[in-house]
Amino acid sequence: MNHDDRRTAGFKQRTRLSDARESLLAAATPHDRTVRRPLAEADGRALAEDAVAPTDVPGYDRAAMDGYAVRASDTFGASGRSPNVLRIVDGPVEPGTAARVHTGSDVPDGADAVVMVEHTERLGDELEVFDALAEGENVGERGEDVREGTPLFEAGHELRPSDIGLLRSVGVEEVTVFERPRVAVVPTGEELVEADPGPGEVIETNGLTVSRLVERWGGEASYRDIVVDDADLLREAVESDLDHDVVVTTGGSSVGERDLIPEVVDDIGEVLVHGVALKPGHPVAVGVVEDTPVVMLPGYPVACVVNAFQFLRPVLKRVGSLPERPLPTQEATLTRKIPSSPGTRTFARVRLDTSGDEPTAEPTRTSGSGILSSVALADGWVVVPEEIEGYDEGDTVAVEGWEWSA
Repeated sequence: MNHDDRRTAGFKQRTRLSDARESLLAAATPHDRTVRRPLAEADGRALAEDAVAPTDVPGYDRAAMDGYAVRASDTFGASGRSPNVLRIVDGPVEPGTAARVHTGSDVPDGADAVVMVEHTERLGDELEVFDALAEGENVGERGEDVREGTPLFEAGHELRPSDIGLLRSVGVEEVTVFERPRVAVVPTGEELVEADPGPGEVIETNGLTVSRLVERWGGEASYRDIVVDDADLLREAVESDLDHDVVVTTGGSSVGERDLIPEVVDDIGEVLVHGVALKPGHPVAVGVVEDTPVVMLPGYPVACVVNAFQFLRPVLKRVGSLPERPLPTQEATLTRKIPSSPGTRTFARVRLDTSGDEPTAEPTRTSGSGILSSVALADGWVVVPEEIEGYDEGDTVAVEGWEWSA
């Protein structure tokens, strides 16, 4: 379809969301760039190679309690009425002796159990033991936590703070991780200004919002200057950032006279999908130029955010070898009806109220894709599938959180 035909036809035929996303991901290839990073800088990074424990943790038999290291056989028959008496020593534990230990300290040679301090009484250099122990009691064996050679994490695992603590515990100081995927964010529009808008002008927010989402999702954003609605300038902007893993534009993705970015991308590459059956934000487009995925987000702020979650987030995770985890979800009862058109997936913004016995979700808007405050003041959205005509008041629904944190 040529450009004039596309504008005439509008979006009479829209691609199903799942199919559009699949087309984009099929055109995305994970990069293979890696870098060594200290553990303190590895949080949220994807491992580029398997992590295996290089040593035992703990690397020695350790006391699990404050008390005295003993030979278990020396405690047999001990009781509150008839304690066994041992001699206190500082070195190795020999028959008939005991050595003071603290939780986590090394168990001396010769000892095979630890009697808790509250089950003893010290009398000078002698120790009365009131508890009979089994071999190994109150002792953490070498390798009890992690054995040398144990596989810890596979390549592609996204490191969490607890993972970093585990790696440090086995003596790892640096890891090989994939570089963060590089994403060029290009805001477009004749009407955009950085500050002090006049009549017909608006402050640029979409590019800033998207660039921050990229960082939260594990990417590295290059937030570009505004590009006006000029085909040559748009082409130059896209081509100059093809060294990035993903190029994302905001605005100019519909079928109006000034919506030029899909045509530009189709001229220098291929538009895979233009027009998706979702609301808000059906004018989204995705394509590829010289093997670089290009995501063309609508200019209305809410539509921009919705489509960033639906397209930019998964493709960023794909190229960066990062796992795409489900968004945080909470069930709630609707306080009002949410309408939807069959065949379209609707994202209805809601505000959660968890103060009562059961959480409730109050729809703030199902339309109005230009109302940015409806995102900032909502807690998430309810996704209405293509197969149904909305939800009724009182229905139990799943509220997907914004996942503002990565």
